[in-house]
Amino acid sequence: MTSPPHTPSAASAPAASPSAAGSRAGAPLTWLYAPGDRPRVVAKALGCGADVVVVDLEDAVAPDRKEYARAATAALLADPQPVPVHVRINALDGPLAEADLRALARLPGVAGLRLPKVGGPGQIVRVAERTVAASGRVPPLYALLESALGIEYAHAIATAHGAVRGIALGEADLRGDLGIRDDAGLDWPRSRVVVAARAAGLPPPAQSVHPDIRDLDGLAASCAHGRALGFLGRAAIHPRQLPVIERAYLPTAAEIEDAEAVIEAAAARPGAQALPDGRFIDAAAVTAAHRTLDLARRRRRPPPT
Repeated sequence: MTSPPHTPSAASAPAASPSAAGSRAGAPLTWLYAPGDRPRVVAKALGCGADVVVVDLEDAVAPDRKEYARAATAALLADPQPVPVHVRINALDGPLAEADLRALARLPGVAGLRLPKVGGPGQIVRVAERTVAASGRVPPLYALLESALGIEYAHAIATAHGAVRGIALGEADLRGDLGIRDDAGLDWPRSRVVVAARAAGLPPPAQSVHPDIRDLDGLAASCAHGRALGFLGRAAIHPRQLPVIERAYLPTAAEIEDAEAVIEAAAARPGAQALPDGRFIDAAAVTAAHRTLDLARRRRRPPPT
């Protein structure tokens, strides 16, 4: 399949420094969405302990509230915030995205822009061109893949511009596009996005939201499955989901103990070897053990009251 045409010169456009979202002892684990037309909800979200707050101007905002949501978000993000704030702008092929970019791209409180329904690398390049024209810089960009076309172009999207800091799935729209009713039908697109992110040198993707905020057991089980597929962390739509996501993605005591044993054995005798319990370890196992311990250093949050 031939990639959609795009402007090569945009690849050299100035990009922002890496997003503050990655500064908390590694990649974020929790991304909390809040509707842009409800400033009080956004303010509350900033104090909930999420690694990143995502102000949503797209699906969470009714058409007649779009302009108000943009103005309220711009007012909030005129100043730096206590946690990284991303903004999910409106559809890239619609009339609202241009105004969103003009209003938000230059603001000091914007740690990243989340781009919905990305279908090809050309859309990323055009966003980069628009933000350079509006502000002289390109904020960190995060592409949401929500269609069959987006999945097909996953790696091309991930490498379309130096400002791309991550890719992720939008599973609700993807289900509709593919006609998927059973959750297992999403496993191949999920793995495709995990592999594309890794191949592009990006952090592992975060899982898409779990829409039932009361189903915490189902959320935990879904996170365990996502972790097994290679995801890291998850988007949330309610603060009560945050501790469940974090517990699911932080290593258990047994995993930490195993990782420490691997690293200790490798330090004592470099090279491939078998541990006393019969496990074979090599350089890849040591790398995985270090990754486990890095995650273990993350703070554990108390449940929200």
